[in-house]
Amino acid sequence: MTAVKSMLNVQKRMHYGDFAWNVDGIPAGPVWIRVDLRLQALSVFRAGHEIGSAIILYGTDGKATPTGVFPILQRAAQHRSTLYDADMPFMLRLTNDGVAIHASNVRAGAATHGCIGIPPEFAKLLFEQVRRGDLVAIMPEQNT
Repeated sequence: MTAVKSMLNVQKRMHYGDFAWNVDGIPAGPVWIRVDLRLQALSVFRAGHEIGSAIILYGTDGKATPTGVFPILQRAAQHRSTLYDADMPFMLRLTNDGVAIHASNVRAGAATHGCIGIPPEFAKLLFEQVRRGDLVAIMPEQNT
């Protein structure tokens, strides 16, 4: 992860299913992701510049989303969870026990089984940017 050089200029408050994406004029460089559980937001950075931001879903108390820094272990454009018998398009695996970032129907009142759900169009854009080994920092729901 590198220092943040610029942030997207999002003109409106984002709601469930919303996202912003802009790579115009952004140079090639390392990609990393920051997930803020308190704000229910994911930001993706390339060469220190925010290129994408989305409202997310995350795990419930029964199956909470882990916090910390995780490398992307696996990528799959089409993946099906054998544990939950559910499609997980544009899956980016973060843990060996199945926690991943993936496309989801991001809506009020919904949650995941520990994964980070993002809007499908955003998931495709994110999937095209990241590689195995890129880092994902997941910040806790509360300041510690």
